Amino acid sequence: MNSATHSYQPISTNVVKELSDLLGASNIIFNDPERLEPFSRDEAADCETRNPELVARPGNAEELAQLVRVANRERIPVTARGAGSGLSGGAVPLFGGIVLDFGRMNRILEIDRANLTITVEPGVITSEINEALRPYGLFYAGYPMSLETCTIGGNVAENAGGGKAVKYGVTGRYVLGVDMVSPTGELVSLGGKLVKDVSGLNLLQLMVGSEGILGVFTKIILKLLPLPKASVDMLCLFKTIDEAVAAVPKIMTEGGIIPTAVEFMDRLSFATSCEYLNESLPCADAGAMLLITVDGADEKQVEHDYDVIGEQCLAAGATNVYVADTHVNSERIWRIRRAVAEAFKVFSPHQSLEDIVVPIAAIPAASAAVNEISAKYGVKIPCYGHAGDGNLHATPVMPPEWTFEHWHGVLPEILMDMYKAIAKIGGHISGEHGIGHKRKKYLAAVADPGFMLMMRNIKTALDPNGIMNPGKIFD
Repeated sequence: MNSATHSYQPISTNVVKELSDLLGASNIIFNDPERLEPFSRDEAADCETRNPELVARPGNAEELAQLVRVANRERIPVTARGAGSGLSGGAVPLFGGIVLDFGRMNRILEIDRANLTITVEPGVITSEINEALRPYGLFYAGYPMSLETCTIGGNVAENAGGGKAVKYGVTGRYVLGVDMVSPTGELVSLGGKLVKDVSGLNLLQLMVGSEGILGVFTKIILKLLPLPKASVDMLCLFKTIDEAVAAVPKIMTEGGIIPTAVEFMDRLSFATSCEYLNESLPCADAGAMLLITVDGADEKQVEHDYDVIGEQCLAAGATNVYVADTHVNSERIWRIRRAVAEAFKVFSPHQSLEDIVVPIAAIPAASAAVNEISAKYGVKIPCYGHAGDGNLHATPVMPPEWTFEHWHGVLPEILMDMYKAIAKIGGHISGEHGIGHKRKKYLAAVADPGFMLMMRNIKTALDPNGIMNPGKIFD
């Protein structure tokens, strides 16, 4: 579907009154550029921004459904927004219209211990879910790196991943059901508290990762797991990037152990984060590091697992393997990893955070391809990410001597080269951040044409007026 083929209408005073009557005037922002401006962007650097015409804060599913019916009737674009922590421009209202703020739909509705589920509204902050579950000895295994700020609705819309996807998988593995509002304003329930269900097409998983172009969530049912009794973090230092990257497939395949997380940072990444945090690590001679987590049902098993993995790393060229002996030390090293993206924004405001993903065995080839592109253009591309699942954040950074105009002229060439190289080795352009509007032209260039056509046909069928988050994933 080409968004340009749709004719969107400005929001009239009559529509403002109708929505004010529906939601209450205090839950509407209109004709106030200063208050609207924070809703013009997400965390993607150097992406297009635009103020919405109106921000609406629905309080329940019925209010949201009525709002969407009004928008569909009037041909007004609707963009759902969680915490605005996305990195694809997915929450930017490219065509103005209405932005949905879920600050009022932020309740944990039910913890069902008998069925190992939790039911939440989309505006719940992800970290709050496990805070609520901890007293019950349960946890939600989804783990995006921005878990202290992002919302569960955004996680589901992006099928968010993160550091623990190696063992536990991404968000979609834990979504058992959703209630949602369709682009035409119908209330729809998909899935439920069921371990398996083949009753018709799997529309539930179609909605997971749909980036808000096919509907808006009002309620989410998540699968829970028993909370691990023991967990240990390891910091493994390597002299070179090549040695660290080459160790990852060996860790994943040769030891018979599935780590909880295998995170990778090159020297530029961890040094920048340490400077940002005013932190220090025993890594003066390290060119790269792996942050590895193992967890399990008892301490003896975890001790065995980290011993095996530590020996694997040393055999693969690690100069040192440190085991975090306290929760404080674990948090120190994880804080450094979580802060990398934010640190680069401070020290290199003009950069492009990417999240290429390849099969695990192709990680060394992906690293080599990124290094070649870096040399070709004379641009630093620091690399870090979730190496255990093949997901690397290769981040081109604007050289300080370049002008802003030159940077924006060259960056598309860098990204296209990188995405084509990754596609050749069986990878894809995004492992967790999504396409949004930031990557849609690159997706069209490297994806199978039949895949693109099928997505457009689904969008047209479910959203005939093209109002739901237009301009994202594809034109």
